Amino acid sequence: MFAVLLCIIFGGNFVAIKVGLTGIGTFTLAALRFTIASICIALWAKITGQSFSLKKGQLLYIVILTATFFVQLSLFYIGMSKTNATHATLVSNFVPFFILILSHFFIPDDKITIKKFLGILLGFLAIVLLFFEKETGASSLKAGDLIILTVTFIWACNTVFIKRIINDFNPFQLVLYPMLFSLPLFFTEAFLLDERMLFDLNPKVIGALLYQAIMTASFGFVAWNYLLKNHGASSLHSFIFIVPIAGVVFGGFLLYEPITYHIIFALVLIASGILAVNYKSVKIPVFPFNKSM
Repeated sequence: MFAVLLCIIFGGNFVAIKVGLTGIGTFTLAALRFTIASICIALWAKITGQSFSLKKGQLLYIVILTATFFVQLSLFYIGMSKTNATHATLVSNFVPFFILILSHFFIPDDKITIKKFLGILLGFLAIVLLFFEKETGASSLKAGDLIILTVTFIWACNTVFIKRIINDFNPFQLVLYPMLFSLPLFFTEAFLLDERMLFDLNPKVIGALLYQAIMTASFGFVAWNYLLKNHGASSLHSFIFIVPIAGVVFGGFLLYEPITYHIIFALVLIASGILAVNYKSVKIPVFPFNKSM
C-alpha cells in the first residue's frame, strides 16, 4: 500500500513539472527543486538523529550516483520540455522491463520468473492501451519521447546499482549526497542554457515547484529507497505501472483531461499485474486428525 501511495505521488509529479515549466526555465526548475529537497532531507535527517558520515570507500559510490543522477535528471527535464505529461508517463514505464532484465543478471536473489514476467506484461499492456487511447499510431511519438526512454534505462541501471550497495548505506544518504553534489551543475546549466530562468512565478507554478521538491524529491525518493532496501527491485518496480494512471487521473482533475473507459480497464490490468508479481500462495496446515481420516 505504501508503494502504491508513492507511485500515485510520482504520477502527480509529471503534471507538476509541466505546470512548473510554464513559469520557470527547464534547468532552473531542476536546480530549485533539488535545492529545496536537499534542505528538507538534511533538516529531517538532523532532527531525527540520522548519521551523515560515510564509511571508507563509500565516497566513490556517491560520485558514481552523482554522475548518473545529474545526467538522468538533466535529460528528464529536457525530455519533459519536448513532450507532454501523458507521453512522458507512458514512456517512463518501460523501467520495470529494464529492471527485470538487469536484476536477473546483477542481483543474485532477484531472478526473472514466469510470475514476474506475466505481471509486468499485464502492466505493459495497460500502458499500450492508454497510449493508443490518447493518440493513434507511431506518428504520435514526440521528440522528447526517445529522450525519456533513455532516461528510463539510466533509471533502471541506477536502481540496480543502488540495490547492490544500499545495505552499506543509510538510504537517505543515497538521495541527499548525489542531489547535493549535483546542485552546482544544475545551476550552471540553468545559467548557460535557459533562455529565461524565472519569468512567471504565479501561485500555481510555485505550488508545482514545492510539490516536486517536497513530495517527490524529498519524501518520495527517500521512502522509495527504504522500500528498495527491503524488497526485490523487480517486484517493487512492478508498482511503477500505477504512475501513468495516477498521472492521467491528476491530469483529468487538474488539467481537465478526459478519464475514459480505457483508463478504467488499464487500472484493472495494472492491478492484476501487481497481484501476479506479489501474490504468495498460503499453505493450509494439515492437522494431526486429518491424517487418520
